[in-house]
Amino acid sequence: MSLDENWFSEPAQGHALSLDINQKLYEEKSPHQTITIYETKTFGRLMTLDGLTMLTSRDNFIYHEMMSHPALYNHPNPKDVAIVGGGDCGTLKEVLKHETVKEVTQIELDERVTRVSEQYFPELCESNSDPRASLVFEDAISWIQGVEPDSLDVVIIDISDPAGQAKRLFQVPFYRDCLNALRKGGIVVAQSKSPLLDLQVIIDLRADMQKADYVQIQTIQFPVATYPSGWWTATMARKGQKFGDFREQMARHKPFDTKYYNADIHKACSALPQFMQDAF
Repeated sequence: MSLDENWFSEPAQGHALSLDINQKLYEEKSPHQTITIYETKTFGRLMTLDGLTMLTSRDNFIYHEMMSHPALYNHPNPKDVAIVGGGDCGTLKEVLKHETVKEVTQIELDERVTRVSEQYFPELCESNSDPRASLVFEDAISWIQGVEPDSLDVVIIDISDPAGQAKRLFQVPFYRDCLNALRKGGIVVAQSKSPLLDLQVIIDLRADMQKADYVQIQTIQFPVATYPSGWWTATMARKGQKFGDFREQMARHKPFDTKYYNADIHKACSALPQFMQDAF
């Protein structure tokens, strides 16, 4: 069955995600990419970058919560956090829910992604004015290289797929720069795509983190309905020590609301199917 112009469709390795749209709300070509906002019939607003789905109103909470809370609750006292990318500011909002966090710097190359998000996804940007938050619009590689050594507790790599300019952020030199910026026990976490469609990407990412001298690497899984295959991962690595137990009681009695993440999800998300265990 062919789809008419009222559908947005994103092909991915022999299948496609399609969303029924009411209208295109906005489009611009920034210096870096084409940013488009649609109003869909069932998933709220949709943002695409160069024709690839970045988020929808309906399911973005799963991705943003799982990019943030597992890493932060695996750390004993996360105070200083850097978010690489994350221009829609949903991850920033989740990180700032943690009372231990004293400073968060978000390094996004394309300022227009943030400004468009402020207009069309204001619910994700409501913490942008938090005095603990700093929004920096520049190349993240240069920024991380300039950070004082041993000054960060968590680095969250919330960027698009490892292609084009973003590919540099999925390689050993960048992971080593993050390692240098982290304090002992610090954690880096990167989105690592679909295990069903992109298992080799995860294998390569883990190998590169190992080459960069992280002590332990852990991949977690979670659903995101509007990403290719609907099944997504993030991969964490720790400096100088193994992960050990997460702060389960604090996660179980967290003083803020979430829609997906909780202590039981935290415990379950690191359980991997056999084909992933075999691959790692």
